[in-house]
Amino acid sequence: MMKRIFFILICLIFCAGCHRPSVKLEREDTLVLSVASDPKSFNPLIAKETSTTSITQFVFEGLTTIDGVTLKVKPSLAKRWEVDKTGKIWTFFLRDDVKWNDGHSFTADDVIFTYNKLIYNPDIPTSSRDVLNIDGKPFLVKKIDKYTVEFILPEKFAPFLQLLSQEILPAHKINPFLEDGVFTSWWGVNEKPENAVGTGPFRIKEYRPAEWVILEKNPYYWKQDDSGNSLPYLQKIVFLIIADVNMSLLKFNTGEIDIVSVRGQDYPLLESSQEKQNFTIFQLGPSLGSEFISLNQNETSPLPDYKKAWFRNRNFRKAIAYAVDKENIIKNVYGSFAIPQYGPLNISSGFFYNSSINKTSYNLKEVEEILKQEGFYRNKGVLFDKDHNPVEFTILTNSNNFERIQIASIIQDDLQDLGIKVNLLPVEFNTLVTKLSINKDWEAIIIGLTGSIEPHGGKNVWHTTGHLHIWNLDPDEGNIANWEKDIDALFEEGAKELNPVERKKIYDKWQRIVSDELPLIYTASPTVMTAVRNRFANLKPSVYGGVLHNIEEIKIK
Repeated sequence: MMKRIFFILICLIFCAGCHRPSVKLEREDTLVLSVASDPKSFNPLIAKETSTTSITQFVFEGLTTIDGVTLKVKPSLAKRWEVDKTGKIWTFFLRDDVKWNDGHSFTADDVIFTYNKLIYNPDIPTSSRDVLNIDGKPFLVKKIDKYTVEFILPEKFAPFLQLLSQEILPAHKINPFLEDGVFTSWWGVNEKPENAVGTGPFRIKEYRPAEWVILEKNPYYWKQDDSGNSLPYLQKIVFLIIADVNMSLLKFNTGEIDIVSVRGQDYPLLESSQEKQNFTIFQLGPSLGSEFISLNQNETSPLPDYKKAWFRNRNFRKAIAYAVDKENIIKNVYGSFAIPQYGPLNISSGFFYNSSINKTSYNLKEVEEILKQEGFYRNKGVLFDKDHNPVEFTILTNSNNFERIQIASIIQDDLQDLGIKVNLLPVEFNTLVTKLSINKDWEAIIIGLTGSIEPHGGKNVWHTTGHLHIWNLDPDEGNIANWEKDIDALFEEGAKELNPVERKKIYDKWQRIVSDELPLIYTASPTVMTAVRNRFANLKPSVYGGVLHNIEEIKIK
């Protein structure tokens, strides 16, 4: 094992000489990170990928925010709020000292514009609209005065305050482009950085494709520390665009990067050098996100009908789930730093996690029995369906994620033992997103989703109208299974139920249905581990917020 690690490191050092020149940076008051791919845009409202949101999270803010440690809702652009006796009319009092990073004042007009002109605009493909409604009915958002807005809800809405962390966008900057019908393409990566106007602690200074994104301190940022000093303390954040995770690790070891995610398989090598290299590895707990394989059930996909029939067959999906060797994945992909995952939430999700869902553990005998019941048979080692079609499909995943490629390879080998031929096709991440969400040209996919402690935040995935309902996007009534209709109803019911105990019962049912129907076949939840150079103060790491949730407070020691 050590010989293998040494060989990899030698190869990386050799390859480093062939890599593009490193960006020369003034490191004082600068945080250097890495991202695996170029951002698709700088527009947080239409973003569906972390290559965008990992950057925009520092540029934009909402009316509320969620404390990364306590998980409590805190004021942000709204300094306080009131709710009437019905629980449906909320009044938000905005800060009057906030400016956009171009110097324009933030007012109620920006809030009204963001909700009424953007989020609730049916011509804008935003996942935010999926969660910011009740029974398909939007909130009525009204301006009371320059710094006061009113939200009138059609029903009581339990996750309301949490969801108002939704980013507010600048009316003065966007409205002309909205009127010209180009909002969804505006704020693309070819746009001038100064046009990406937010109220957050940083603003975009420079973007060079395949090289870096540089953020600089927002000189108009409204937050101050207890001594009256303007925040943030850091002057710059630099995101180096490095597709190869091993190269990111190498650059961390050479001091070019300040923070890097640590894979389980890398931990033994890094753990022993913490003191010598002057960094700390934070183990934060199982990831709130999820890694899974999904089979394409879209009726409008270009797949042949017999493959659609396989993928829409619950027992076929169940057979694939039993063939996923989670323990093998945990050991060989995550270096034993992971736990098995069987549903959309895990123990890090806290209160709403249902530990009693159906658990499909690795069992090849069960697989063979299920397939036999559905008319599949083997001939000369090849599995055929009842209509004599050989069972073969291609798994897509993103080429810059070595762990997902490893997972796909393990699944490929296990299914081959059952007579199923699986082709593995890694593709560039943004290409993967396009295939998944636009042209639906895929058979199976291994990908992940970010998670949340609030189940309603996943409505854009689980409701049949959701923009991330990937396995069956834009279904018509005839293509919606009864179990999907049941989940639709549970999400509407859960949003309106204010009693936490009763809400948990509702979301327990949802998790149970998902574990039975398996539209997403989960693999494992890796331990979130982050290595951070010991040059920063005010870090408050948590599994929910990571190490940068309080970015404006972080400073160089």
